[in-house]
Amino acid sequence: MKTIGMMTVAATVMVGLWGGTGWTQEKKSEGTPKKVIGMSQCNRGEPWRVQMDADVKKAGEVAGFEVLFKDAQNDSLKQKAQIEEFINQGVDLIIVSPKEAVPLTPPVAAAFKKGIPVIVLDRKVVGEDYTCYISADNKKIGKAAGQWIVKQLNGKGKVVELKGLMTSTPGQERNQGFREGIKGSELEIVFEADMQWLEPNARKEMQSALSRVDKIDLVYAHNDPGAHGAYLAAKAVKREKTILFVGIDALAQEGQAYVEQGILNASFEYPTGGKEAIDVAKKIFAGEKVEKNITLKSRVFTKENLRRGGDELGE
Repeated sequence: MKTIGMMTVAATVMVGLWGGTGWTQEKKSEGTPKKVIGMSQCNRGEPWRVQMDADVKKAGEVAGFEVLFKDAQNDSLKQKAQIEEFINQGVDLIIVSPKEAVPLTPPVAAAFKKGIPVIVLDRKVVGEDYTCYISADNKKIGKAAGQWIVKQLNGKGKVVELKGLMTSTPGQERNQGFREGIKGSELEIVFEADMQWLEPNARKEMQSALSRVDKIDLVYAHNDPGAHGAYLAAKAVKREKTILFVGIDALAQEGQAYVEQGILNASFEYPTGGKEAIDVAKKIFAGEKVEKNITLKSRVFTKENLRRGGDELGE
């Protein structure tokens, strides 16, 4: 076990949520065999990311690991500093879900080259200097959403696209896949905006769309909070009943619940990869070889298939 100094916790609430102030020299001297994992989350302002941390925490506890959580609060420079701090502390492994690919590539590469395994979740970094990348196929999900939308609208209609952060790879790929999925149809994108994954931003952008466009048939949002924000904006002006709403994430307590309530017409699953990251960490610590890239399966949830657990996306 590498030596790790006392970690100062800035927010009491994080101590309550994620347990303790980190790995101490005292614990090491007692001979505790726990492995220490540093987890840098790009932000905890999105329910999906809160769920990712919860999945890592739960699986880490079961595996007997000590996981130190850090929230970069949507600041790439802060996240870069967090990874550098984990390197200096000498953690046994780093899990990072980057805000943006380019700014996070150097610190991830630095950790990897120092012999610290790095598991990258959700958003990619540039190059191959990491141990394992885990994500669902965002382009495939976007394409499936596009094809589903074409079918629902019989190949024609006016669509609003509310994008995730377009400097992030999921935002780019969900956009690319969607455009590929609607190619050849008569669907018209009448309004598009980057809502940066945040529901309040999506609601504001949808208000702009509603004030500018007389007819909107469907909203495609890159995540479920975005779709929900759009729904609330439409409901405020009594237009929600004439518009379909489609999102991505499909958390049980969020996207799937919205589908059940009739708020969303479809939600496409985007697994957090939290449990899978800990599974990979266990293999690494056991000296086993792990795959460089792991692609998680996805499902689509609609009112019709919700009770049977959704339908898996085809190839």
